[in-house]
This record gives sequence, structure tokens and C-alpha cells, in this order.
Amino acid sequence: MAILVCVILAVALIWALAYHAVSAVIWSVAVGIALVIASATDVLSGAMAGIVWLVFLAAAIVANVKSLRHSLLTVPIFGLYKKVLPQMSQTEQEALEAGTVWWDGDLFSGKPDWNKWLNVPKAKLTAEEKAFIDGPTNELCSMIDEWKTTHELHDLEPKVWQFIKDNGFLGMIIPKEYGGLGFSAYGHSQTVMKISTRSATAAVSVMVPNSLGPGELLMHYGTKEQKDYYLPRLATGLEIPCFALTAPEAGSDAASMPDVGVVCKQMWEGKETLGLRVTWEKRYITLGPIATILGLAFKCFDPDKILGGEAELGITCALIPTSHKGVNIGRRHMTLNAAFMNGPNHGKDVFIPMDWVIGGQPMVGQGWRMLMECLAAGRSISLPAQSIAAGKVASFTSGAYSRVRQQFKMPIGKFEGIEEPLARIGATTYLIDAIRTITAGALDLGEKPSVLSAISKYHATESMRHVLNDAMDIHGGKGICMGPNNYLGRAYQQIPIAITVEGANILTRSLIIFGQGAIRCHPWVLKEMKAAREDSIDAFDEAFWGHIKFTISNAARALWMGLTGAVGLPAPACVDTKRFYQQMTRFSSAFALLADTSMFIIGGTLKRKEKLSARLGDVLSNLYLASCALKFYDERGQQKDELPLLQWALYDCSFKIQVAMDGIIANFPNRPIAWILRRLVFPKGLTLIQPSDEMGHEVAKILINPTAARDRLIAGMYLPSDERDIMGHLNAAMLAVIAVEPVEAKVRVAQRGGRLTQRALEPMFEEAMKLSVITETELALWKRARILTKEVVAVDDFDKNFGLAVAQSEDWRHADAQAMAAE
Repeated sequence: MAILVCVILAVALIWALAYHAVSAVIWSVAVGIALVIASATDVLSGAMAGIVWLVFLAAAIVANVKSLRHSLLTVPIFGLYKKVLPQMSQTEQEALEAGTVWWDGDLFSGKPDWNKWLNVPKAKLTAEEKAFIDGPTNELCSMIDEWKTTHELHDLEPKVWQFIKDNGFLGMIIPKEYGGLGFSAYGHSQTVMKISTRSATAAVSVMVPNSLGPGELLMHYGTKEQKDYYLPRLATGLEIPCFALTAPEAGSDAASMPDVGVVCKQMWEGKETLGLRVTWEKRYITLGPIATILGLAFKCFDPDKILGGEAELGITCALIPTSHKGVNIGRRHMTLNAAFMNGPNHGKDVFIPMDWVIGGQPMVGQGWRMLMECLAAGRSISLPAQSIAAGKVASFTSGAYSRVRQQFKMPIGKFEGIEEPLARIGATTYLIDAIRTITAGALDLGEKPSVLSAISKYHATESMRHVLNDAMDIHGGKGICMGPNNYLGRAYQQIPIAITVEGANILTRSLIIFGQGAIRCHPWVLKEMKAAREDSIDAFDEAFWGHIKFTISNAARALWMGLTGAVGLPAPACVDTKRFYQQMTRFSSAFALLADTSMFIIGGTLKRKEKLSARLGDVLSNLYLASCALKFYDERGQQKDELPLLQWALYDCSFKIQVAMDGIIANFPNRPIAWILRRLVFPKGLTLIQPSDEMGHEVAKILINPTAARDRLIAGMYLPSDERDIMGHLNAAMLAVIAVEPVEAKVRVAQRGGRLTQRALEPMFEEAMKLSVITETELALWKRARILTKEVVAVDDFDKNFGLAVAQSEDWRHADAQAMAAE
């Protein structure tokens, strides 16, 4: 019995030391004291005691004497590490080093500091930004007829373009000293979001000049002369920019970019000038067909060593007027019923002076680093803003339509089958708004969170796909018949555009989120790699053994929190959310353990295990999403009526984390290690469940009722009061239907009581008024609701030729017949 007690105490001691990640000295002292006690009480005696003491002393000396640890352990491990460390291209290196580490570092640590997280300043609009959104942005939205834009003109109307230029929409990010609006990232996001709820065409046309492109690159890297000339012209719309990066055979793989610029000297404006002879072919370039200034990325070479350095200088970015000789701006792509300008361009042996390189000659070869450092804007602002716009529109329209549309004398929104997609729409919209708001706020704090911006882009656009799918399912035939009054069709058609740009989602999930995060955000991995590159044994010794201690600690923490459900862990004192904070801490430790084990066991080939990497990325992503939802709830004053939205979202994130972790372990290539991981991470099995039906019911209630929670959920979208506008009409119909529900209840009671003889609705309500079941005013309210409802459920229709004259159609057939006869 005494031996069993000692064994239990020994295991507890080892677990406690591991859990708290104590130093080697404390390990040695604690274990030494335990052995002294065991020896003194004869629990450990004889030959066994001698063996145990020898092993302990040897381990303690090696662990604590640096020179011995170096020679016996660190040096051999260092040599092996350098052999297995995968080769990294320059573009991969620059991508890894771009941006900053923010909350993602805490999530990788296994010990997120929630109080630090909640103390991050809240994103806020300035008075000037709010006035702009309430004024010019609303006015812009009111000017746009998206059906006319996409179906008839295939472009914004000239008056809309002029309004965009005159009011500074193209220069939101440009500082005021250059004539721009100087908006914060959050102000920029709110503006793009509102425009997106009205028109994807206008939103894309506005967001591209304010995202990754000439304006942002100039602000960060341009010469003074370039800034002074171009920024005022970009801010006022005198120049329309585009940025050409993607080539037909080089999208995400920038290292294989075939576009080249060769350093040379050539006569330019009457004198010999140092410059570049550039050849390129690009496609998918937004605003390309109407651009006046072309931002261009290409690989730069200096075969004659004119600049005195290497022959291959790297990716370079330049600004070229589209009117410049040799620039072929190309034609236009037709992008899935979105009418924004997009097209290819190319040039062959086009000479440009060296001062057209963004930043001038010193920035030759620095283009990929420049692009990676600036990529957070598009990923953190533009695409999440466009995605949340879809979520807010889906929440508003699906909730209102579900209340207006009736089947079996009941609003369809009260059917459990409809409640399910309504719940997904509402809670997902809440979650997208959280990640958009928090991530945009990080940019205003000076962060450039490359990993978190990739998470934001991926999950915002994927969530947009899901909420619009659900919205279309709820609307049924109303959603699939195109026309001026279809408020979902164009958004649904355009889903793949956002999913494709700024890093295609498959690539982002499979390679970037964890692949970049594992190195960039881990507390030790980047230090180990840096030590290997610099051949520093001292730095590697510190990083490697710190990494080992970190992994052992997270194994102990994961096991304990898996057994206890993380109950008792420190968490912010909010009764509604405390358990969620504790659960996310548990998952953070388990994630750190899985990530470290994957890197240790699989090594450099992990980046080719894309499914495993994707699942690890899913865990990190959902940890961040849940963190944002918790902070969002706290920032908004912990509104109790939002709890159904928050709880549904957090249950969903937790369940997805469990599914991803289970997938990692189930597919881990080393099965004995996988067996151990399962016992550490899920000691009690898979215990988490998806959001309950009752949670979904509460979320659906928010969407189909004009509540304060619903108003906050859809806040920031453009919602006209004019009932001639379909969105204004839908809102009026919902309010009218709710207002007459008591009137309809009176009529139903009278009908069941046999007082009413009429069966058709109109005569029945007329009869009810005559019999004083309802008043004349109530009848008028019912008739108004009836008219509004009919307009809402109606779908657009056209003549059978969709507006084409029959004669014209016959002329085409006649011409085809003549052509065939001639052949």
C-alpha cells in the first residue's frame, strides 16, 4: 500500500512540475527531495535505490551543466536539425517574416491571457467617419440600382462614378495631407460594409484602390516625389489604380512568376537613363480596363551587374501609366454577374525609368516583402466587410421574409425546418461581425497580423457562402428568379469571387493558416530556425530545450483540463461566458500539444501533409473566432438579449475544434503517438455537442422579430425607408404583418365560433368589420399588410424573349441560315 501511495505521489509531483513548466533546477531539487524522502522511509532501497539515484544524478547534472548538455545532447541534435530543416525559398521566407504576431501568439502559447485580450482597445468610429457613413455613403447607396448596373449597363452609371471620385471614396486610406480622408481601418471597413449591402459592384470599385495596391504601397514605401505626385491624384480620382500580380501560370506561387524586368540603360526623353525593360502578361486585374496607373509586380534581373549586386534581384513593384508606350491594357473579363471592371493586361520589352519602381532603386527586389506586409488590409478589411454585408442582408431579408411568408396559416419562420437555417444565418453573422471588427481594430493599433488576417479572410468568405446558401434555401423560388426585386440573387452568384481573391481559400486553409502560423506565432520554432541559419549553438540550446519544456507542459495541461473540463481555471468574471473562456484555454493547450507533436514527429514534410495542416489550421481559426466573439460580446456591454447568438456561435466553434482535433489524431501517420495523443487530448472521449435545437429556436426568434438584438445584428447595413425600394418594402411588410397579427387572431376566433360565413379572405375580413369583430381601422391595416405581403412574395417576370424584339431574334436566325447556306 505504501508503495502504491508513493507511486501516486510521484506521478502527481511529475505532473505538477510539468504542468507549471518549471526550470531544470526546480525539477532537480523537487525530484531530489522526493528521492531523499523515499530513501529515508525505505520505500526506495537496495540496488533499485542505487540505480534510481545514479539515473537521477546523471540527468540532473546534464540538464543543469550547460557545457555537458551542449556536448552530450544539444550538438548532436543541432546537427540532425539542420539536416532535416526544409529548404525555404526567398518568397516563403519573406511571407513568414511579414506582418506581426498578435493574439495568435497567445493562442499558440497554450495559456491565453484573457484579461489582456479584453483590455485591447475597442474599435471606434471618429465623428468625421460616422458623418461620412451617414452622409455621402448613404447617398451613394441611394443612387445605385444594382439590377441596372449588373444587367443593363455592366458598369456603374457615370454619375455614380463621379460621385465616388468627388467624395473621396477612392482615397479613404490616403492621409489628409495628400487630400485623402485619412480613415481608420475600422472606418474603412464600416464604409465598405455599408456599400456592399447595396452593391457589390460599387463596393469592389471602392475597396480595391483602398486595399492592396498602388496607394497603400506608395504610403509605406514610395519616395517623397512619388507620394507628392500620385497620392493627391489617387485621392481625388484623377488617377484610377489597379495592381497586376496574377499571371496565367503563376497565381499563389509567386516564385514561378514568369514576368520579368531586366536592368538596362536606354535613351529616355533625350538622355541615357537607368531603368528596366519589362515583359509581362497578367489577368484577373480589378479596375484594369479603366485604370490610368498600373501597379506591376515582376521578377527583376541584372545580368550585366549594372547595379553591382546579384544577377537575380527578386520580385519588384513599379508604377506605370497605362498610356505609356507598350502597355496593352487589354479587354475585360466577365466576372459572374458582378459588373466591376476586371481584365487582363500585358506588355513586351517596355522600358521604364528606375524611378518608376515603388520606392526607387533601393526597393528593387523588395516587392514580395512589400506585398506581404501590406496584404493584411485586403484580408482584414475589404473581404470581411463584404462578407459581413452579405450576412447582415441575409439576416435581415431571411428573418423578414420568414415572418411575412405564410404556410398553413403560420409564418414559415416559426417552422422548425426554417428555424435551423435562420439560426445558422444569425449566429454566423454575429461571428463574422466579431472577427471583422476585432481584426480591423488591430490594424488601427499598429498591428499587421498576417496569420489572423488570413483566418479572417478565409472564414469570413466561407461563412458568407454558407449564410447565402441558407438564405436562398429559405426564399426558395423567390431567390432563384432574377430581376430588380431579387435582393439575394446577385450576392449568391458572386460568392466565388471573394473566395478566390486575396489568396484562394483552399490554399489559405491547406497551407497558409497553420503553415505560416506554426513558425511565425510559436514561442520557440522561429528561434530554432534562426539559430540554425546563424549556426548559433547557444541560441539553439535555449530554444530547443525551451520548446521541449513547453511541449511537456502542454501535454500535462491538456490531460488535466481534458479530465476536469477546465473547471476552476482563471477566467474573466462573467457568469454567462466564464465556461467558454475556460474551454478555449483547454483547447489552446491541446492545440499547442498537437502542433508541437506534429512538427516533432512529421518534421519538414508536414507542409506537404496539407489535410493535416488544414485541420490544425481549423483549430487555430476557431480558437480565434471564439476569442473574437467573446470580446465582441464584452465590448457591446454584455447585452443579455445577444446571448443566444453568442452561445450558438461558441458551441459551434467548440464542436468544430473537437472535430478537427479528432481528425488530426485519427489521421496522424504515427499510430502509437496518435494513441497517446488521444488519451491526452480526449481522456473522457468526444464530449462536446453541436448547438441545441433550443438555442437555434432563440436565435431564430431574434431574426423574425423587430428586437433590439436584431437591430444590433444588422446595424451598419443600408436600409432605405422608401417603400418603393424592395428592401424598404420588405421591412414595411414585416412590421405591417406583425401589427395585424392580433387582428387576424380576432377573425380566426370569430370564424371558429361560426360567426363568419365567408370563406375567401377579403370577404371574410369585410364581414368581420361589419359584425364589429374588427374595426374599420384594423381592416385598413390588414389590407395594407396584405398588399405589402403580395409584393414581397411576388417574383419578377419578363416577356418570353426577356425584352428582345421578336423581329430581332428572327433576324438572327435568318442570318444564321444564310451563313450555313453559304458554307
